[in-house]
Amino acid sequence: MKNKFLHTKLSLVLCLMLVLFSCKNEEKAKTIKLGHGLDVSHPVHKAMVFMADRVKEKSGGKLLIDIYPNQQLGSERECLELLQIGSLGMTKVSTGVLENFAPELRVFGLPFLFKDREQRFRVLEGEIGQDLLNASIPKKLKGLTFYDAGSRSFYTKTEVSNPAGLKGLKLRVMESQSAIDMVKYLGGSPTPIAWGELYTALQQGIVDGAENNLPSFYLSRHYEVCKYFILDEHTALPDELLIGTPTWNKLNDQEKQWLTEAAQESAEYQKKIWREAELHALEEVKKAGVTVREADKEEFRKLVEPMYESFEENPEMKGIIQQIQSVK
Repeated sequence: MKNKFLHTKLSLVLCLMLVLFSCKNEEKAKTIKLGHGLDVSHPVHKAMVFMADRVKEKSGGKLLIDIYPNQQLGSERECLELLQIGSLGMTKVSTGVLENFAPELRVFGLPFLFKDREQRFRVLEGEIGQDLLNASIPKKLKGLTFYDAGSRSFYTKTEVSNPAGLKGLKLRVMESQSAIDMVKYLGGSPTPIAWGELYTALQQGIVDGAENNLPSFYLSRHYEVCKYFILDEHTALPDELLIGTPTWNKLNDQEKQWLTEAAQESAEYQKKIWREAELHALEEVKKAGVTVREADKEEFRKLVEPMYESFEENPEMKGIIQQIQSVK
């Protein structure tokens, strides 16, 4: 009887120790919330899940990232503002939206800026790219890495084969002055609308079309409303993964290293799956009855040349453009 009592007592002590040990471990774990506007099937979302897994693995569970997709925590601009006050830890936004917080990023909104995909990656992954990631730090937004968002093209409800066809059309753009200017130069009527509201806006005729990359066009199901996609590939705006400096400054050096390494690894992973997503999207929208046309890019290029000329009196922006164009 005495042995049984001792055994029971010992079991209770062991259970208590395990509970205390578990609580101690849980106290050590630090969780960062990441909110964004993409669907869970999007390659960029998958890259962020990859990053979260790598952070957990590197940290042994001491640092965790909880991801909230589909605008659960707000639009791109709203998420950026939440980062600034520390109510949200991380987000992913298009650099088109981010230019409102860091003027240097307007460079990405210049049509036909890059020579090709390979040169674009050399820019983004080099010294110029790092400088641009740091450009928003004064606004409490630290860039961790760029994600490939391919090239953006126009899609419409009525057939368009050249810039003349865009004349007078109401075209959805991001909250980006560069995007607004570009559409104006091409003869369209730019209409800023949040991404999550665009499907309904297309359905109801608030806008006649939009511009984005193929995977976003496909995964948003905008092809159900817009049956014409013109491959002009006017801009190549990367997505940017950001952490608010209020959150970043709470991390110790080891945690910062885990997060930085995981972010860079996720960007490499995302490059591989992005190309597959582009090809799949192209095939699927064609199956759904979308007419996809190759555009004469030179026609578009000539009309938007004034956008470059507008930076002639801005030494900083002119310098960034020249640096990018000098990358072989």
